[in-house]
Amino acid sequence: MQAQRLPAVRGAFWLAAGFKLYRRNPPLLTTLTLGYMLIVFAFGMLQPVGQFILPLILPALTVLLANGFRALDLGNSKGFPAAALIEGLAEHRGALLRLGFLHLAGTLAVLALNFLLAGGKSSVSPGSGDETAQLIQLLSLMALYSPLLLAFWFAPLLTTWEGLTAAKSLFFSFVAAWRNWRAFLVYGLAVMLVGALLPALILFIASMISKTLVEVLAVALYTLLFLVFAPVLMTSAYLSYRDVFIQAPDGAS
Repeated sequence: MQAQRLPAVRGAFWLAAGFKLYRRNPPLLTTLTLGYMLIVFAFGMLQPVGQFILPLILPALTVLLANGFRALDLGNSKGFPAAALIEGLAEHRGALLRLGFLHLAGTLAVLALNFLLAGGKSSVSPGSGDETAQLIQLLSLMALYSPLLLAFWFAPLLTTWEGLTAAKSLFFSFVAAWRNWRAFLVYGLAVMLVGALLPALILFIASMISKTLVEVLAVALYTLLFLVFAPVLMTSAYLSYRDVFIQAPDGAS
């Protein structure tokens, strides 16, 4: 197992390849994505317990989705056995649970550090007129969380598919992601362009034509983002893993 160093432009490929994979079976990928989002939403509603349980199960949920994406990528475009979704989860449940605990601990540590750097203020109240402080605090939180994100990006798949321990998977994930930070940067910019800037531009142009047109386009765009862009985005972890750790065969999605 060796992480490849990819060119920066390769990051945009992950989004394009995600759409190509989505086209092979849109109902299946949409169902998997909506199921994932429903589970996350359900635990998010279980306050305050849910916010502590969710990080524990996120590694297993990530593997479940990636198993589906891999099975579709390598198998029949019409579908795959349901057992493919849970492949490796039972064998590596202990390591995945340890990853979950580390994820929870890391998230709490980031929040605590951000709280201290903000002078003991968890947030700036809306309408206080201190929008600059809010922006600085948000950027600080993103900067502090970035190393944690890199460490966990590939970790669940390395643990399940490569049999690495939780600690080793975090180390190799961070190193692999850091070696390809340019590709991840381009990927992030592509996501912002397609998922935010382009829809905003379309709605802005429509607002100069007709208010009714804006309302119709807004519904259409939100539907596309939810049913198409979200599943495409969810394939990112698998496709970036395949690109970084596995030499994809010619003609692969």
